[in-house]
Amino acid sequence: MLDINIIRGKMALASAGLKKRNIENADDLLNKLVALDDTRKRVQTILDEKLARTNALSKQIGELFKSGKRDEAEILRQESVDLKEEVSQLQDEQLKVLQNLEEELLQIPNIPHESVPLGKTPEDNEVVRKWGEFPVLASDNDLPHWDLAKKFGIFDLELGVKLTGAGFPVYTGKGAQLQRGLINFFLTQATNAGYKEVIPPLLVNETSARATGQLPDKEGQMYEMKEDPYFLIPTAEVPITNMFRGELVEEKDLPIRLTGYTPCFRREAGSYGAHVRGLNRLHQFDKIEIVQIAHPDKSYEVLEEMVAHVESLVKALELPYRVLRLCGGDLGFTSTLTYDIEVYSAAQKRWLEVSSISNFETYQTKRLMLRYKDVDGNRKLANTLNGSALALPRILAALIENNQEPDGIRMPKAIQSFVGFDKLS
Repeated sequence: MLDINIIRGKMALASAGLKKRNIENADDLLNKLVALDDTRKRVQTILDEKLARTNALSKQIGELFKSGKRDEAEILRQESVDLKEEVSQLQDEQLKVLQNLEEELLQIPNIPHESVPLGKTPEDNEVVRKWGEFPVLASDNDLPHWDLAKKFGIFDLELGVKLTGAGFPVYTGKGAQLQRGLINFFLTQATNAGYKEVIPPLLVNETSARATGQLPDKEGQMYEMKEDPYFLIPTAEVPITNMFRGELVEEKDLPIRLTGYTPCFRREAGSYGAHVRGLNRLHQFDKIEIVQIAHPDKSYEVLEEMVAHVESLVKALELPYRVLRLCGGDLGFTSTLTYDIEVYSAAQKRWLEVSSISNFETYQTKRLMLRYKDVDGNRKLANTLNGSALALPRILAALIENNQEPDGIRMPKAIQSFVGFDKLS
């Protein structure tokens, strides 16, 4: 959530940032926020004056009663009763204004970083760099991963439909072994890089979902419990980041690095077509998340470090990839700057997104009230960042497509000890 004081102090910057997100009525939205804040300030000023007068009257009344001036005391006591009624009404008005202001702020996305390119669609994202050569597959050996799954018994989409519904695959045999090995590999690499592993709950309450920005922005994409006030997590970012909700950390402890593996659950409403076939778009999938809580002065250095970590994973898997800087129109609601990493699928002949790494600056920590105490004892909002390291479905898809051979699927050397075989056959 944006800070209203930052909006007031940097109105032109906030307006330009929202327009970069292609929000045409940005000025109207910001002016509405300022007007609400003006009302809040006006009510607060009157309330403070009334409270001060109430306190003063209380002292006067006490003194008059002590000195025997009962009639004068009774006159002031009636004024005090009337003032208390006014104070109560003002407090109710103040609460409503604060709630309206907060709800309006929740509807405003984060201000993009100055490096975010202009654009409206994913086609406008900026390619930062590429790595690797595209695999050349034999014409009779270029099956997409959904056909490879049937050929080698890796996963079963139809069985998932039987058990649950579309978008819930069942991994079988060496496919399950490969899935487990990749999870272990990614977690090991993360802990070796200094991330502390946690196993968080898969269900969170509304406060947690709101604190990291899933609510109200992504409410339609989350699975909500009917009988209990919980949501299935769309990413481990939600519970891991919320571990520090309301916390005050020491500056010397920054950055805090955390990682966790969880299944992730997303409704993906409205996702249809050939581009979401197979593992390309699922309702349940496995992902390893990396999260950092960083000093505001160093969060963009941390972002680049996190991108480099994810790149090292994809290189180890020997998958050609590219790094994209997302344009304003494709930027996530809570992010100031996001890098996507896409791997090339040789059989599908297209790029597949496997990771997004983002800096949220203080957008989440304002909701979380996650602060750090600097060396002078001042309490300031920290910055939060997170990224996929990695999401498994499309990684697995590209891995088996790019390494398919007539008699099986070759495993990259880096993961052979983790998956327990050098060829899936």
